[in-house]
Amino acid sequence: MSFDEQHLRIENARLREEIDRISGIAANYVGKPMLSYPHLSPGTSRSLDLGVGNFGPQTNLTGDIFGAADLLRSVSGPTDADKPMIIELAVAAMEELISMVQTGEPLWISSSDNSDEVLSEEEYVRTFPRGIGPKPLGLKSEASRESAVVIMNHINLVAILMDVNQWSSVFSSIVSRAMTLEVLSTGVAGNYNGALQVMTAEFQVPSPLVPTRENYFVRYCKQHGDGTWAVVDVSLDNLRPTSISRCRRRPSGCLIQELPNGYSKVTWVEHVEVDDRAVHNIYKPLVNSGLAFGARRWVATLDRQCERLASVMANNISAGDVGVISSPEGRKSMLKLAERMVMSFCTGVGASTAHTWTTLSGSGADDVRVMTRKSMDDPGRPPGIVLSAATSFWLPVPPKRVFDFLRDENSRSEWDILSNGGLVQEMAHIANGRDPGNSVSLLRVNSANSSQSNMLILQESCTDSTGSYVIYAPVDIVAMNVVLSGGDPDYVALLPSGFAILPDGPNNQGSGVPEIGSGGSLLTVAFQILVDSVPTAKLSLGSVATVNSLIKCTVERIKGAVLCDGA
Repeated sequence: MSFDEQHLRIENARLREEIDRISGIAANYVGKPMLSYPHLSPGTSRSLDLGVGNFGPQTNLTGDIFGAADLLRSVSGPTDADKPMIIELAVAAMEELISMVQTGEPLWISSSDNSDEVLSEEEYVRTFPRGIGPKPLGLKSEASRESAVVIMNHINLVAILMDVNQWSSVFSSIVSRAMTLEVLSTGVAGNYNGALQVMTAEFQVPSPLVPTRENYFVRYCKQHGDGTWAVVDVSLDNLRPTSISRCRRRPSGCLIQELPNGYSKVTWVEHVEVDDRAVHNIYKPLVNSGLAFGARRWVATLDRQCERLASVMANNISAGDVGVISSPEGRKSMLKLAERMVMSFCTGVGASTAHTWTTLSGSGADDVRVMTRKSMDDPGRPPGIVLSAATSFWLPVPPKRVFDFLRDENSRSEWDILSNGGLVQEMAHIANGRDPGNSVSLLRVNSANSSQSNMLILQESCTDSTGSYVIYAPVDIVAMNVVLSGGDPDYVALLPSGFAILPDGPNNQGSGVPEIGSGGSLLTVAFQILVDSVPTAKLSLGSVATVNSLIKCTVERIKGAVLCDGA
């Protein structure tokens, strides 16, 4: 027997052992409704400690807000007959992920300027002949790898990835909806080592012009030695042969390595096969570059969110915080309210299948998409009929300049029609990241017309190398005073509006370093407006026309201001 054959036999025996071990654990749970982790007492839920929304059982129902039929909900969990195959797939996917993280050339080839890595498809097929089978016709491969050091310990990172609510909160700009269908194993000894769950998720870019990507997959978590964990996803579409998949996940996920002082090194691999023909032309370079759905976006988002969570956990009021916040409790409540505002904005801005968009006048990229929904019995939203309108367009201005213009309260009157030309003052400011663009503010609009009451606006701005957001919502003065004194922010009614600013693609300027965002910007403007405070009222065409003209007028003002600045 050759050395290679012997090596393969040992490897196969080891894999078989792991499959048997996981199957043994999973056997204990077959047939039980697994919506909670029995090994983890309620006290170990991290969601509130981490300042991440707590939405009850293992399902994130943000899509329900929009009252549309939830496609993800119609997917059933796996049958008992499928479970051994799922376990086998998960174990093989974990092996593949570790290899994809640790292997260099010839599997990953550096681009000519060493700025990026490209997966060699030939080498990939040769290295991993097993798995979920050949690439279906009509789908194209997207593969990327990225690593970063983040300010969170490995235990908390694993908890975020394995709890669907925390995962979809932390990555709310990417995950528009997610749900755990069944937990096959909760892991052993009170932690997530060996945890295995079947999930569905929908991934988005913050624009109605980029279709979302839906996946049905198994997520498997495993500890590899001290302080090193890996979490891998792999599609289970082959268990649903009737459905035509527009997107499937080959083994994707991350390796987390413990570092001193509560930091972790995260190496992320995203590897999907997708039909992206429906992406609008202005977004194609961004999607093709991997910046829209690739590893760099996941890692940049995680890095930024870890900084934000560290800021939420801080009990001291730092020098970067100014204004009317006088207590750590008030600071925490305001950050929690801002987090809910950001999540609400993100779930309403993309092309999620939970939303039914109606396209109004305009041609091509200038279309305004409008949707309506009724809001009832939700203390966090004003009751009545809400109109959401969104549009995306290209600007020949770098993303940083657009972001700085939109987040600056001094230039707000140049675009914000609703502030009516009033003077805008920042009453409170919380810095929540290294970049000065990552902050939460409370703004007061002093109306030029003294008969109008002064309005407060809560605003969060956040930025990383793959995109930026400026999200805001008018807030009631009385309710805000409760929050500032540390009261419960969940009862403050919010209707968030705002902007998502993305680079229009990668831009190599010959310096050897990819300057993301040195070209133009892709700007999405999204408004939510209460058009009738009676939820049962009929929607008038007049109110749709008003929102349409409001968004178009805002777009023209922004174009005028930033193009004039750039001239």
